[in-house]
Amino acid sequence: MSRFSDTSRGRPPWYSSEGAIRVPLVIGVTGASASGKTSLCRNIVQKLGLRWVVHLSMDAFYKPLSSQDKERAHNGDYNFDHPDAFDYARLKHTLIQLKGGKSVEIPVYDFVTHSRLDRSKTLYGADVILAEGILLFFDKEVRSLCDMRLFVDEDSDITLIRRIRRDIIERGRDVAQILVQYERFVKPAYEQYIFPTKKFADIVIPRGGHNSVALKLITRHILNELQERGYVSTLSAVSSLPPLKKLPPNVHLMTTTPQMQILHTIVRDRTTSRDDFCFYSKRLSRLVIEEAISHLEFTEKVVTVPDGSTYVGLEMEKAFGVTIMRGGQVMEEALVDTLNVPTGKILIQNVNGEPRLFDTSLVSDMKGKVLLLDPIIGSGATVQMAIHVLLDQNVREEDIFLVSLIGSLPGLHYLTYFYPKINIFLTSIDPELNEQGDTFPGLGVFGDRYFGT
Repeated sequence: MSRFSDTSRGRPPWYSSEGAIRVPLVIGVTGASASGKTSLCRNIVQKLGLRWVVHLSMDAFYKPLSSQDKERAHNGDYNFDHPDAFDYARLKHTLIQLKGGKSVEIPVYDFVTHSRLDRSKTLYGADVILAEGILLFFDKEVRSLCDMRLFVDEDSDITLIRRIRRDIIERGRDVAQILVQYERFVKPAYEQYIFPTKKFADIVIPRGGHNSVALKLITRHILNELQERGYVSTLSAVSSLPPLKKLPPNVHLMTTTPQMQILHTIVRDRTTSRDDFCFYSKRLSRLVIEEAISHLEFTEKVVTVPDGSTYVGLEMEKAFGVTIMRGGQVMEEALVDTLNVPTGKILIQNVNGEPRLFDTSLVSDMKGKVLLLDPIIGSGATVQMAIHVLLDQNVREEDIFLVSLIGSLPGLHYLTYFYPKINIFLTSIDPELNEQGDTFPGLGVFGDRYFGT
């Protein structure tokens, strides 16, 4: 029997086997200004090497300033280290949303102009949320949302030197202004508001964010905690599924014609030139995209032809294209050549064997079928992340058409197990995965071969 219960079927893998959303592990990090909080968080992210890690800085939650306060800030006369400077209500709402597996819009704060910008950054629910800020533990409700609390303890002379260097280089301040602000606001705020929260910390980290011993202990604890909560890597999840006896009906494999075999022979051959690889992979892309288009919904439409008579034809439902960068770029070109639809992009890169979401640029209000383009489906982890993004944009699961050239049988099993309503279109299926989670026999790294890198 599968380790997943029937109630989990059709639910994304960030749900538990009982069907409830798995609550992520929230790590709170605080300490003096320039103590090394951000460096610690970045090092933890790098050491963990997990797919779903969010780094949330409290700096994004400074309250918008009035024109009068902006003028005071430019003159170094505004206290940014006081609790009243932060929008705790929005910070708390953001953490609650992320813990619930929901996407949130994070404000972008410009320290040069002391203002929130008109744009925002989208973050998604994760396995681990690293929240950091000088006054993160000051608010009781925000503090209570943290499962693990770290206090970064650094020498005051070092934090001052770092602050001077940072504010001069990154924020255009002068030394005199920095020192006045430090004496008036930063140092007193640390003594009155920040240092007292040290008592709430589970771990105090001396020597700032570059304490390698502390870093190892923290990451080990996080991984152990995740393991106890039932988190597993994508490859482990794939291998744990019950055997796939037959291809699910939502997987549409194109008929293997002599033309199809010739195209695959060329693109899989390691001796194929880059020009030929590009040409024939585009040809394969166009074929499978046309196959996917034929499964869209159509309605009857009557038009008048030039001689005045009528023609009874068809009109296609609204559709969109979404490219998983960078390999999906190739398929996007084929989509644009085939169909005039709005397109968006999702940038996902492989870090330590697991995908990580870096950026999204999507069409707003995608009501209609979405053609999700990715040339190769290996373990399914990258596609899983992209599907998560689309679901958070309120795209219905049944409206997602995943279009690929080659898919591994284990990866297809993984995706269709958790997403039984999506439709997958392929030109070929490879029987297994190699140790790196790539299709086998496959065709190599698609992006590297296409872009010559």
